Amino acid sequence: MNSLVIPNMNPNLLLNKYLPLIEQVATVVELGNVEKALLHKKTGELAMVLRALKDISDPAERKQQGAAANVVKAQLEAALATARQRLGGQTGAVTVDESLPAIVPARGHWHPLHLVQTELVDIFRSLNFAVYEGNERETDDYCFEFLNIPASHPARDLQDTFYLDTKRSDGLKEVMRTHTSNMQVRMMQQQQPPLRMVVPGRVFRNEAVDASHEHTFYQLEGCVVDKDISIAQLTYLLRLAMSTLLKADVKIRLRPGYFPYVEPGFEADCSCTQCAGKGCAVCKYTGWVEMLGCGMIHPNVFKAAGYPAGTYTGFAFGIGINRLAMLKYGINDIRYFMQNDLRWLKQF
Repeated sequence: MNSLVIPNMNPNLLLNKYLPLIEQVATVVELGNVEKALLHKKTGELAMVLRALKDISDPAERKQQGAAANVVKAQLEAALATARQRLGGQTGAVTVDESLPAIVPARGHWHPLHLVQTELVDIFRSLNFAVYEGNERETDDYCFEFLNIPASHPARDLQDTFYLDTKRSDGLKEVMRTHTSNMQVRMMQQQQPPLRMVVPGRVFRNEAVDASHEHTFYQLEGCVVDKDISIAQLTYLLRLAMSTLLKADVKIRLRPGYFPYVEPGFEADCSCTQCAGKGCAVCKYTGWVEMLGCGMIHPNVFKAAGYPAGTYTGFAFGIGINRLAMLKYGINDIRYFMQNDLRWLKQF
């Protein structure tokens, strides 16, 4: 066969068909559709004409047809270029309706524990407290021994500790810290009074998980060391911090409590902000919510820190951030904090 047999594949026919279309296009999108119909490598009509040239058996005719096809191709490409230049100011396929509201990208949410911890840290910073981060993986001495909790002490049984199977050259055991108090002696050894510091962070207890207990939770340890520090100063500080955080006039009540590293030790309660002290389910109808443990720093802790006996006094306190967040936001199950459910987190 010595001629093209595919219908409508004559180069001149394509020129007559597509030149008017190119001249009439009004948008960049229309021009793109015409260009695709003409030049697409697989389905474009001109591309098919060029591929069909190989089926012409007569060399002279194949040469003639090829030259004609190239001329048509050049004319059509020039027309396309002219049209692109003419339509250069247009934006393309999407027509923007400026009256529609903007699409707001999805935003992340701070975790409620982060919100409470950050606010607490800011409160204590404003009171000239230094802020430190502690070791989550801690040696036995800083977590227990230096805090007046020797190996034989019954308080060890109350800690529910995660012990690590590690071998150290100094023979010390390693644990996942059970409280942020592990930084208390460490910082005292590095600094001389007056000392004011808080240590926020994650702590670990090997205990069963339920609505009020978690194996991983957050605390904020604080301590003040100087001369003539008193319990009255401790009470004032706690009331100021809790009132600022909970945005209410909170009252503080101290009850005797036992903690090996303080003497005397106290359980500190604050008046319930949910019912203004009248009694509700949150405070178990007592008007008070247990918030933290605190007390005057034990002399044995000062001894472990290397401070001269009888020279300094101080107090320490440990705030449960999870419990505080539950009170602040009305959360009734501590397990929500660790579930990372976005539906729940979006509330904060």
